This record gives sequence, structure tokens and C-alpha cells, in this order.
Amino acid sequence: MFDIKWIRANAEAFDAAVSRRKNVSVRSSDLLAIDDRRREIIVRLNEAQEKRNALSKQIGQAKAQKDEAKAQELMAEVARLKDFIPTGEAEERAVETELRAALSVIPNLMFDDVPLGDDESDNVEYFGANGTAEIAARQRPAKPSFSFAPKEHYEIGVAEKDMDFEVAAKLSGSRFVVLKGQIARLERALGQFMLDVHTTEHGYLEVQPPLLVRDEALFGTNQLPKFEEDLFFTPHGDSRLALIPTAEVPLTNMVRDSILSEEELPLRFAALTPCFRSEAGSAGRDTRGMLRQHQFDKVEMVSITTPEESVNEHERMLSCAETVLQRLGLHYRVMMLCTGDTGFGARKTYDLEVWLPGQDTYREISSVSVCGDFQARRMEARYRPSGEKQAPRYVHTLNGSGTAVGRCLIAVLENYQQEDGSVLIPEALQPYMGGLISIGGK
Repeated sequence: MFDIKWIRANAEAFDAAVSRRKNVSVRSSDLLAIDDRRREIIVRLNEAQEKRNALSKQIGQAKAQKDEAKAQELMAEVARLKDFIPTGEAEERAVETELRAALSVIPNLMFDDVPLGDDESDNVEYFGANGTAEIAARQRPAKPSFSFAPKEHYEIGVAEKDMDFEVAAKLSGSRFVVLKGQIARLERALGQFMLDVHTTEHGYLEVQPPLLVRDEALFGTNQLPKFEEDLFFTPHGDSRLALIPTAEVPLTNMVRDSILSEEELPLRFAALTPCFRSEAGSAGRDTRGMLRQHQFDKVEMVSITTPEESVNEHERMLSCAETVLQRLGLHYRVMMLCTGDTGFGARKTYDLEVWLPGQDTYREISSVSVCGDFQARRMEARYRPSGEKQAPRYVHTLNGSGTAVGRCLIAVLENYQQEDGSVLIPEALQPYMGGLISIGGK
């Protein structure tokens, strides 16, 4: 969400930044034209109010001079102005609503170092703020080697037994899965492991948030109004609630309509929750297996920081997500998203892509984004700088997957699969699996 005053003062910079966004045609002149109408109405209202006040004084003077004819003439003019003011105020509210609606669908302005591109094929591999390919190769687990042709996750023996898409389809339709037995336990172990790493080692506060949220919360984290078709809604009294598409929504909105002290920052929250997405734009994509589901579990990380620290926090959050994959021994790469692939609310995004040998490709398992004050303005989330008295400033928000549990389950199954259909358990997960070192097999 943008401040129209900032756009007016920085029209050229705004247009240049917005032009880097794909399929965004709005320009400052469009927005300023609406704001000009709003300002003109405000001027007319102020002039009418001033004139009414002046005429009211003249009425008193006319009555004091017993000039009844003059008093009646002035009173008629005041009555006309009284009729105009409510109409003008309604017109002002309508134009303000129009301006807010226009501003609310403009995506965030990206950092200058975000690479230009049209889609995911133009994303650029990222090796860290001071990294190189050689350093990354040493830090990241190697790809596994197999003496047999690796299978996709849903073809592996133990998954064929405990990953049931047919029963899920009877219960709920397509893009759902029923996990049973050892596979269900492995997914639960992954979520608990991730949450433990982030809360005990990375300083995130564990939160168990509501899974149903109001429209105001979805607006705050920019799911509304742009992405309404991706959400599942349920009636709630005279309004509605939505199932969360990600825990980013409730975690980030915990600071909405508040003024924090600088000493409280950074705030870091983490949650393991189900997530619900309609996948409205993904017809025909990833229809087999559990890569793209309407319901999935994810560990989400959210940070609330000062503007000065948000870039550093972005790198820190990336490192937190990487730790999960490193501990699990999963090979991955980090991609910096190009301008055509960066999400609506982000100024910059890193994707972690895990290696899936069954597919012989990398697939996204985490996105880590810095949003600047874009969401904070929508939420009215601010902080008061320490030291001398200053006006409150908007906080900066960041969010990242730490990671998607279902996709991590897929990665573990494919990377640790054995020829007999069993799957080895990564050492980091064995305590969560009661000491088991493998599941499935003959």
C-alpha cells in the first residue's frame, strides 16, 4: 500500500519502479488525477464551511441591528450551504474509496538488485551476500547417487502403501491426500523438527494462531483484494472468515493497529499450521502426487523489524530456512527471483529449491521475502524510535517458509529411497521417529 503524498513527491521514481513489474500498467498520473479530484472536493468543503461560519456571524449582527430581511436572506444562504456540505462529504468519501481501491492493487516496488525477467526461467542462482558457487557447494549437501533409477515420491513402496489419494478423493475431491502409518509419522516428525530448530536455535517465538481470519487481516498481508480467488471462505454471522493460505497472515497481523517501541524489535514468530489454497491458477499442473495440494502443513517464520535492519534480517531468515535442509542432508540451491516472478507484496524474494531425484529437477520448498513497509501501511503497524521524541514510523515485515512440510516429506522420500521400496530416516529426524533408521521395505 502506498502513500499518495509520496507518489506525488516522487512521481518519476514511482513510475520507473512500477514499470519493472510484469503486467502492471498503472502510472502516477492515473493516481494523482483521482487525488486531484479528492483535493478539489476538500477545498470546496473547506470554503463552504468557512463561508457558513462567516454568514452565521453576519446573521447575529443583522438580528442585533433588527434587520430581519437581511437576516432571512443570510439564513437562506446558510441553509443552502448546510445542504451542500453533506453531499460534498459523501462525494469526498466516494473518491477516497476509489483512491484506496486503486492503491490497494498496486504491487510493492522491488529493490534495484532484483534481476529483470519475465518468469521463473529468468531467476538467478544466489550464493549468499558474500558467497560464491564454491562456498555454496561446500555448505550444501551433495546430490545423492543411486545404483537404480530413483522413483517419484508416490511410486516408492512405502508411499504406495501409506499415501492414499483415492480415499482422499472420496472424502474431499482432487488435490488432497490421506497420509497413514509411517508416512504420517514422518510428516509429523518433519514439522516438529523444523519448529524446534527455529524456536530453540533461531530465536523465533512459537505461536499457535487461529486458522480462520477476517478480511482485514487478509488485506493487511495483501491477499485481498488481489488474490481472493485463491482463498477458501466460510460464512460467519453477517460477514465471513477465510482459511489461512499461510500462517504469514495471522503472524504478521499480530502487530496490526499497534505502536511498538523500538526496544521490542525485532519480533520473530514461528508457527506450524495447515495452509489452505484453492490453487485457482494451477489447473493441469502437478496433478500427480502431493506437490500441489489444497491443504498442506508449513512452518512459517515472520519477522517484524526496523527499516535499518530489514535487509540484514532477510539474509538471516534465508540462513534459518537453509539450516533445515542442511540438517536433513537435502541438496538444494537458492534462487533470487526476477522481476516477473517476484510476489505481489515483496521487494525481494529468495526461493530455496530442493533437489528431487525422482523428477530429476529442483522444486521450490521455501520462499523468503522482505516486504519493507508495504504490509505495515496496510495494517497500520508502527514503532516509536528510541531516543529523542520522534513520530512513529512504519515497521518492516518479512516472511519465509521454514519450510513447507509436505514438500520436505517428498524430498526426504525421494532422496533417501532404497531399491527395496524402503526409505532411510535422516539422522536429524531419528529422535522424532522413536529411533527408527528406516521405514517400509520388505
